[in-house]
Amino acid sequence: MVAKHIIFVGRVQGVGFRFTSYNIARRHRLTGQVRNLLDGAVEMFVQGKPADVDDCIRDIKDSFGAYITQTKIEDTPLTPQLTDFKITF
Repeated sequence: MVAKHIIFVGRVQGVGFRFTSYNIARRHRLTGQVRNLLDGAVEMFVQGKPADVDDCIRDIKDSFGAYITQTKIEDTPLTPQLTDFKITF
């Protein structure tokens, strides 16, 4: 299992980014959360099997490639308390 902290920069708010990311993460059976940041970026914490996390990030980039100008990805410690994926505010 791996965990990633991801910041998506660009025109990623107001375009269905969180909802689509939520669906993609759940399709890959990942846990974590996604939320808008005050600076206009979207923050995502995601954890699961390495291939599933990579596939999730790829699918999000494929869905919103025209809107994302930068993606910052960092490894982060696992959070066992997260048992599902949710949109937070």
